[in-house]
Amino acid sequence: MKHSLLLAVSFSLAIVLNAGAQSKGATKDLTDEFKREAETVLTENILPFWMEKVTDPAGGFYGTVMNDGTAVPQAPKSAVMNARVLWAFSRAYRQFGNESYRETADRAADYYIQHFIDREFGGSVWSVSAEGEVKDGTKQSYASAFGIYGLAEHYRATGSQASLDAAIALYRTLEEHSYDSVNGGYFETFTREWSKPVPRGRRPVATKTMNTQINMMKAYSPLYQVWPDKVLRKRITELMDLFRTKLYDVEGKHLLVNCDDEWNSLEEIHYYGHDIEAAWLLSETAGILKDRKLKKAIKQQVIDLTDEAIASGLTEEGAMKDEKTSRGIRERYSWWSQCETITGCINAWQITGDTKYFGTAWKNWGFVQTYFIDNETGGWYKTINKDCTPANEPKANEWHGPYHNSNMLFELLERL
Repeated sequence: MKHSLLLAVSFSLAIVLNAGAQSKGATKDLTDEFKREAETVLTENILPFWMEKVTDPAGGFYGTVMNDGTAVPQAPKSAVMNARVLWAFSRAYRQFGNESYRETADRAADYYIQHFIDREFGGSVWSVSAEGEVKDGTKQSYASAFGIYGLAEHYRATGSQASLDAAIALYRTLEEHSYDSVNGGYFETFTREWSKPVPRGRRPVATKTMNTQINMMKAYSPLYQVWPDKVLRKRITELMDLFRTKLYDVEGKHLLVNCDDEWNSLEEIHYYGHDIEAAWLLSETAGILKDRKLKKAIKQQVIDLTDEAIASGLTEEGAMKDEKTSRGIRERYSWWSQCETITGCINAWQITGDTKYFGTAWKNWGFVQTYFIDNETGGWYKTINKDCTPANEPKANEWHGPYHNSNMLFELLERL
């Protein structure tokens, strides 16, 4: 079954890349198929898995669900995973109008507001116990950003004023404690009381990361769509500028990953998935700001980031590798890197009109269908080993939520 699917994908890809004058018609046929498959995977695999296997009758969502769909009832619950559930089902309700999606989105919004937002010190705690009590009160800007992202989408889908108010409060807390008014961008980690943690060990600690800046931009943009505040717009523009200047290796055509306060890179890492994710998010953010000059200014960087990620990270089978460090390339494939590759390639195809990008997205989608999607138990495997077998990792945990895959599929439905 897997081999026949890959053969079909390769055959279809050959049509797109080699059909000459007929390539537009062939691409049109594949875009229709892409959309059908995207909706099917969303509505018959991802969303049902998270509603049926991850919803905790005691409140919120289980913190861990194993590969076979078995929940770990006493596992801690993370703010990031809850916010990702909130975003995915809010977006699903806005897309399809299914009331069961709204019920799940409302459940996620209520649980996030009641249990993850720190009423004493502000911001989002990192995790709570299975019973909903604070377990790790660390303030990661990343977690608060995803809270804003999910809550803003919930307001957009349902009109919940409580969600909008909570999103704005999180934004203001980040501006007060995390924003660097001297060097720009947002600091990474704080104690629960918003003090900077004391460094341990001899190695310098990254106080700013590319990943957090990506998610700040990702969160602030949809908040701006529903709450067009002037300072918020300024912060979004500043974040975009960071990706064009201080976080960009112009020669290597990739982003810096771990930095100190002044944006000095602490380690040479090439993170393929993040580079291609940042590329399409830059395009999307410029569109949200309705800034044509900015969109034109970032066009070449968007294509360069996409091209370099594909050239360095994509395998012959169409899979995107994780990262390259001084120790070499990590020999595994993560679900999220594949999803960002597909969205990034569709974005590059729409910008340039070059069908090679569509072909890359379609080929990667074939790899995802063959190895990541579990059509028996439901859901997606988090990691695939070098030999293309699923790694023994949970399908749901503090980092693995229904975000990257559902977001990619929503993007396909909208863009195609």
